[in-house]
Amino acid sequence: MQITDLLKRESVELNGSATDKKDALEKMVALMVKQGNIADPEEYKKRVFAREEEGSTGVGEGVAIPHAKTAAVTKPGLAFMRVKDGVEFDSLDGQPAKLFFLIAAPDTKDNVHLDVLSRLSTLLMDPDFIDGLMAVDSVDGLYDLIAKAEKEKFPDEEAKEEAPAAEEAKPEGYQVLAVTACPTGIAHTYMAAESLEQHAAKRGISIKVETNGQSGVKNALTADDIANATGIIVAADKYVPMNRFKGKRVVIVKVADGINKADQLLDEALSGHAPVFEGEQGGAAAAGAEAAAAEESQARKAYKHLMNGVSHMLPFVIGGGILIALAFLFDMGAAGTANFGSSTPLAKFFKDVGGLAFSFMMPMLAGFIAASIADRPGLLVGFVAGAMAASGGSGFFGALVGGFAAGYLILVLKKFLSFLPDSLENLKPILLYPVLGLMIMGALMVLVINPVMGAVNQWVNGGLTSMSGGSKVLLGLVLGGMMSIDFGGPLNKAAYVFGTASLAGADGQAVSSPFMASVMIGGMVPPLAIAVACRLFPKKFTEQERSSSLTNFVMGLSFITEGAIPFAAEDPSRVIPACCIGAAVAGALSMVFGCTIPAPHGGIFVFGVVHNWPMYLVSLAVGTGVGAVLLGVLKKNK
Repeated sequence: MQITDLLKRESVELNGSATDKKDALEKMVALMVKQGNIADPEEYKKRVFAREEEGSTGVGEGVAIPHAKTAAVTKPGLAFMRVKDGVEFDSLDGQPAKLFFLIAAPDTKDNVHLDVLSRLSTLLMDPDFIDGLMAVDSVDGLYDLIAKAEKEKFPDEEAKEEAPAAEEAKPEGYQVLAVTACPTGIAHTYMAAESLEQHAAKRGISIKVETNGQSGVKNALTADDIANATGIIVAADKYVPMNRFKGKRVVIVKVADGINKADQLLDEALSGHAPVFEGEQGGAAAAGAEAAAAEESQARKAYKHLMNGVSHMLPFVIGGGILIALAFLFDMGAAGTANFGSSTPLAKFFKDVGGLAFSFMMPMLAGFIAASIADRPGLLVGFVAGAMAASGGSGFFGALVGGFAAGYLILVLKKFLSFLPDSLENLKPILLYPVLGLMIMGALMVLVINPVMGAVNQWVNGGLTSMSGGSKVLLGLVLGGMMSIDFGGPLNKAAYVFGTASLAGADGQAVSSPFMASVMIGGMVPPLAIAVACRLFPKKFTEQERSSSLTNFVMGLSFITEGAIPFAAEDPSRVIPACCIGAAVAGALSMVFGCTIPAPHGGIFVFGVVHNWPMYLVSLAVGTGVGAVLLGVLKKNK
């Protein structure tokens, strides 16, 4: 969907004016209504303003991209207004906004506004494009400018339009297929896919990449795709369905290799020497890696099971945690009282709903660890094990152990019941596995796991609570540094899991955690340090790297550490140490100042609920500055 298809002439204003942010948004909404795609203008305006209250859409560099997804929109649309004098818009860089793109998206399962946002962001990363928008003097000139930019930035689309018949007629299908997946299903998943596609295109290799992201499976591989492929690459840190690849040569690696070793993976997939995948053993265990010739280590398998649980747990932790944080934010008048967080109807609503979502944290963790090991039969038993851990006092560690125990228990039951006649096969998943599994797992939780892991949980909580002075600062330094060593890899995820686990108190209720504060600020520093260094030391970076500094600024403020990956991949020996030291400094300072946070995500948008947020902001600024200066010192001129 091209920008020029969505932007109508009646919704363009090149000589706009606005007195303030509210006035600018109202005029943009009025422009959008002219398209005739807004069934309820007042509802649409209400949603635009509601989105703005969540956080400014002023992305910086004089650009704002307000948007709303609502049933009041009948079809997607885009409006544009230029205010040459600028309008104060609470932009991320503090500068006035001059270029406004307003997106209208219908309330459907297709996230049109995200697609348009992504497309616009790609175009707006080019300073020449922004200069062109400021200089264009006619609507025709605007359309020509956007069309030219889209043609340059998305050349593959034109090629597809020119020769669709040729593509459909290709009998040989794709030479290489790939599947990418990371625990959070956000950055690494799509970066690995893009890296494989780019390297394949440079070498003339036809490839199709399926992404298993947080929003679901995209570009799914078909049976015909698999049958005709020469080789298959699975770059994943969590479970993906593997039996469909039985009999094919499959290269199984971690998702980071898809980003950093794309050429080697393509070579191996096409070499004819990759191991033949012979089917998953015991259900979905370890993404089928047991069948590969180069068998994964037990630690690697356990990590993938754990990450499958973590990836399904995170939406509950993040969504519930942020709602609980909002409850405190909207109830500051009751701070210091027993009713803090629930003294008003609005605060109570957020706390009740958020608390309910948060309470699913441990069942989801244990359930999907078990499902990764033993497929669907493991889900029920693992889910109940996690719930029993939450109510039985063993907490996060009990859910962790319970999830693994539930998965392997189902594998044992599968072998034990394998002697039953085929006529009873259908009874196993709906009767035998659930009933026997629940009885045995329940006994294990009551008699073994809850008592043992409950004691461990109390010991850990007691140890963390009693930490003070140097030991606490040292832990903050380590947690912050871990967030910046592999930028979303195992060490980063280990620190993040530790931080999210600390948000649940001994009684399973959400608490405000100093450890989560160190983790979050440590993850924000790398992209921010790189963005600042690009501005302070432009000669140290290429033009393309400098043009992405705005994106990194936004990603850093949003607590998306993965924005640093392209820079680290290009110059790891200098970028990683600089970012790691800056992140460690920020994490340690957060501990020094006694900062705590009740939300597991959100970045600067949840700073309002941080205890001692002014010094938390200082910690972020200092860590970012240290990282940026070190980058300027360590990197060589381009």
